Amino acid sequence: MTQMGRIGVADPSKTSGRTPQGTKIRGVAIVLVIGVLLSLAGLVLLVNLFGAADLVMRRVTSQPLGELAPGFAASLRGFRIYAVLVLAIGILCLGLAATAWFIPLGAGLLVLGALAFGIASVIAIAGEVETYRALKR
Repeated sequence: MTQMGRIGVADPSKTSGRTPQGTKIRGVAIVLVIGVLLSLAGLVLLVNLFGAADLVMRRVTSQPLGELAPGFAASLRGFRIYAVLVLAIGILCLGLAATAWFIPLGAGLLVLGALAFGIASVIAIAGEVETYRALKR
């Protein structure tokens, strides 16, 4: 149990060894790692490093999902848009983590990631609709 101070805040020295600062640092580190991994994955797929994009397109996005035919992601244009979406989510995570150290950098990354995500989402939705309409004919 924690001991409550005069103003109702737990005394960090009397908690179970976990300080609020340590929890914050751990949380920031997790978000940073997720951001780095997603950003790297997006970049690797975007530039087709070591044929990774070709492999994913061949094994994943070009395969039918039950009765659904392969969609927009099965095309090169669609795949690149979805890779940009993965990269944008990674940049958003990096921006979120960066706000703990340098707020202007974090804010800039958050805005960049949000803009990239928004624009790529609109293009992806339009591409999916276009692909679906072409399949119905």
